[in-house]
Amino acid sequence: MQLAGLDWLLIIGFFIISLGVGVLVYFKGQKNVDSYFLSGKNMPWWLLGVSMVATTFAADTPGLVAGIVRNDGVFGNWVWWSFLLTGMLTVFFYAKLWRKSDITTDLEFYELRYSGKSAAFLRGFRALYLGVFFNIVIMAGVCLAAIKIGHVMFGFSALQTLLVSSLITVVYSLLGGLKGVLITDFIQFFIAMVGSIWASIYIINLPEIGGLDALINNQMVQLKMPFFPDFTKPEVYVPLLLVPLAVQWWSVWYPGAEPGGGGYIAQRMLAAKNKKHAVGATLFFTIAHYALRPWPWIIIGLASIIIYPSTASLQEAFPSLDKHFIKDDLAYPAMLSFLPSGLLGIVVTSLIAAFMSTISTHLNWGSSYVVNDFYARFVNPKATEKQKVRLGRISTVIMMLLAALLSLFLEEAKEAFDLLLQIGAGTGLLFILRWFWYRINPYSEITAMLVSFLIAVVFFINAKLEAPWFELASHYQLVVGVVITTTCWVLVSLFTRPTDTKTLQKFEEKVFDAGKKFDFLKHKILAFFSGVVGVYAILFGTGYLIYQKPIHSIICFLIALVCGLIILKFWKKLT
Repeated sequence: MQLAGLDWLLIIGFFIISLGVGVLVYFKGQKNVDSYFLSGKNMPWWLLGVSMVATTFAADTPGLVAGIVRNDGVFGNWVWWSFLLTGMLTVFFYAKLWRKSDITTDLEFYELRYSGKSAAFLRGFRALYLGVFFNIVIMAGVCLAAIKIGHVMFGFSALQTLLVSSLITVVYSLLGGLKGVLITDFIQFFIAMVGSIWASIYIINLPEIGGLDALINNQMVQLKMPFFPDFTKPEVYVPLLLVPLAVQWWSVWYPGAEPGGGGYIAQRMLAAKNKKHAVGATLFFTIAHYALRPWPWIIIGLASIIIYPSTASLQEAFPSLDKHFIKDDLAYPAMLSFLPSGLLGIVVTSLIAAFMSTISTHLNWGSSYVVNDFYARFVNPKATEKQKVRLGRISTVIMMLLAALLSLFLEEAKEAFDLLLQIGAGTGLLFILRWFWYRINPYSEITAMLVSFLIAVVFFINAKLEAPWFELASHYQLVVGVVITTTCWVLVSLFTRPTDTKTLQKFEEKVFDAGKKFDFLKHKILAFFSGVVGVYAILFGTGYLIYQKPIHSIICFLIALVCGLIILKFWKKLT
């Protein structure tokens, strides 16, 4: 593939804008930790909401979705569509609580909710476990996507791609802090959406595809189009629909879809002007993430089945790419190779934007843990604001290097996705209940982390062995992890002492409006179900429109409208 002068102009222009934003906010970003990691806690809902969407639009996300469509069909996306329930739970039950906690990172929660040395240990351990280890695994998956895109689009080797893509991202992340990330996220989101939508329209009109009619009437494509699996085949609907909807959404901790909120989603909520902006930002993110964004990737995934019906055809098209990178997620960048000059530049820029948005957020989020919850809390409590910001920048560089190295050992986006799900299996219910159930204590959380991690390691090693110790499908591995981990932390909660009454009372008075723990509960439950039904209605309504089923589409959008009106009616009580 050859990029023309116009393509390079668009790409270079985007790099200049990103670096320019970092330079402009540099002096504000280095003032103190609050301004560097939370932008002074004064951000509006629309900027935070777009930033959340941009962050979860990673360079590996289009490839992940396209690969799922090729392997399992459109209904295979229930493996992540199910997290909509998690998102709505955060919107109506937890966003307000996070903002009222008035902390700098979500890990400060531990010493707000729990007491004693065990609470301090938990905070420090989670800072390194999530901020460093878990964060690096996530970024490695994004870097893997960059490697594949870099080879298809530029002919770069893995090392060349990582060097170029990482360097620019690290530089503007170092300069601007969270405010720089938020502003560039806003720009990157619109570039990414324009690029993905325009690319999908162009691709389905390629002579090889023949337009939308030809695409949806193709026999190979029709097998992959249904929204729901065949309910007469339990071997299909159990792993792809039943387990995600019945077990996964409430039991698994996954970045961007944490039960009860957490990670960089919590970071955005904590940076909001007030609780209303926190709730609004999270609601906007949940709608856009699940209902508005996936269809261009799904369309390109379906179209790729016609041109690249198997991984063998992908290998034939890209013979110089290392064989262990030839997986179904490669189909997305492979399809982009058909784009003309100009549009190609926009799409490549959108993928670069997606990469930079996600990586910059994870770098800022991870370094906030290292600085605020480990270094300043345990190593050097008297550290100056400049020392903290300097360490944040150093940790940013180190995490980027480690993530790039790990990406060289991964093969497919779905592999990293499944690994993260398994590591978080069984911890989700704890994060939902810890705000309300007084028996949960630091030992509960430590148990959940250790048990889920050890189980994930056993399953991961077993899968890599030439002669595995046992055979167990991945969805059953997830269920086993959930059952064992949940049982362990619940038992530990029951047989250990809860947090002292004084700490619990102080916590509840701060986040629950003087202990009104279940205030407006019925309104929140109604809003939760309305949000879930409404967003799924928009998702399927858009799909039916693409599938040329206008009556189905109209019905879905009417359902979505009713759900939206219900939420608006109770909006003041919800926020």
